[in-house]
Amino acid sequence: MRGSITGLLTGLAILFHCGSVRAADAADWKVGLAHVKITPEQPIFLWGYGGRNKPFEKVEHDLWAKAMVLEDSEGHRAVIVTTDLLGLPAAISEPICERIEKKTGLKRAQVLINSAHTHTGPFLSLDARERENGMTAGDAERTVEYTRKMQDKIVEVVVQAGKKLEPARLSWGTGVIHFVMNRRVFAPDGVTFGANPRGLADRSVPVLRVDTPEGKLRAVLFGAAVHNTTLRPQHYQICGDYAGFAQLALQEKYPEAQAMFMLGCAGDADPYPHSTMELAREHGNTLAREVGRVLDAKLQPVQGPLKFALAQSDLPLQDPPARAELEKQAASKQRYQAWVAQQMLARLDRGEKLPTTYRCPQAVWQFGTDLTLVGLSGEVVVDYVPLLEKTIGPSRLWVAAYCNDLFGYLPSARILEEGGYETRGLYAGGLGTFTPKAQDELLHTIRQLAVQVGRPMPAVKKP
Repeated sequence: MRGSITGLLTGLAILFHCGSVRAADAADWKVGLAHVKITPEQPIFLWGYGGRNKPFEKVEHDLWAKAMVLEDSEGHRAVIVTTDLLGLPAAISEPICERIEKKTGLKRAQVLINSAHTHTGPFLSLDARERENGMTAGDAERTVEYTRKMQDKIVEVVVQAGKKLEPARLSWGTGVIHFVMNRRVFAPDGVTFGANPRGLADRSVPVLRVDTPEGKLRAVLFGAAVHNTTLRPQHYQICGDYAGFAQLALQEKYPEAQAMFMLGCAGDADPYPHSTMELAREHGNTLAREVGRVLDAKLQPVQGPLKFALAQSDLPLQDPPARAELEKQAASKQRYQAWVAQQMLARLDRGEKLPTTYRCPQAVWQFGTDLTLVGLSGEVVVDYVPLLEKTIGPSRLWVAAYCNDLFGYLPSARILEEGGYETRGLYAGGLGTFTPKAQDELLHTIRQLAVQVGRPMPAVKKP
């Protein structure tokens, strides 16, 4: 009798296990993957530090644009594009999205382009003017040529990924890294750059795993919220910084998988320590090891349907100061403040009006009830992570920044009050400095989008 019961229980266990495996193997998704090299083939200027005055000297490792097309069981489709670039201003990214729609049918809300914000990547521009940093007309022409080819390659990599859809399973988890350092240091004369161990930082490492139905790793999308500035102005090598090294390390460990990096709210966070290629490689390997640890852990399944929404935020800008104050700022030793003031004066001298708002895209994607991906534009400071957690809830949330439009820094109301470099506002696509109300406008937009895609929302507390 005892043997019969044991045999029965064993049989039930085997049956249950087989049933579980079959259920787990069911593919709720189709995923298409593609990548393309975007390393400049001619010497052009690097982007990220104002003091550089010559083209890059060598290539430490190649740069890439990578695409992941996702399709749920109902046929809803969208694409995430990651790039080893400083960022794509709207003047460069929007034409890419328009061409993607013409070639694939993907609407603007179905396309999310993220940049790693490496400061050892190529300068991008569609303007062939000479510049004061020593960029000649020839340098500028090569920059425009590279930028146009890069646009072509991003469109094509999305097209190719869409042709390679295969059944897949998604799951996700979160790790942690410790080289993320708040860089806002409070000194007697104001806020400056440095290492602030007590400052707020997002040290989470979100990881999305893409498997075949049989459980074989096909791709990993992972993130961090720290500037790709381990390498400093003295470095003239093409390099993806820590994010580039992390992707290389992961693809060496998982040679049949595509590793993709998506930057978070890194506006006021730097790698610590920094300044050498060895440290960039070390930080990248550290991040890769943590991603590998998460991949080997028990992850949460991600099911559909996939819903997506995009809206334009009209972020309010400060009224320009009086002309005397602008002239004073234009002569400031703080280069970023002087540049903004000089541009304002030039526009006023031409009889032009200065803008009162800046319009930029914000995105929210909802994966069933399992995960919400928020894609913010600009160099967003870390304050927006807890602010968004309070606004739309903290659970099952992935917040990315540097998406779709690199226009400048988006400070919080707190940082605007404190001052410092992150308050400089726009440096592409417009001119001005944000007001504290920009924070409210952004949070309002994201909450509306989250409701639209069906994220389970916390109740709004009445005052």
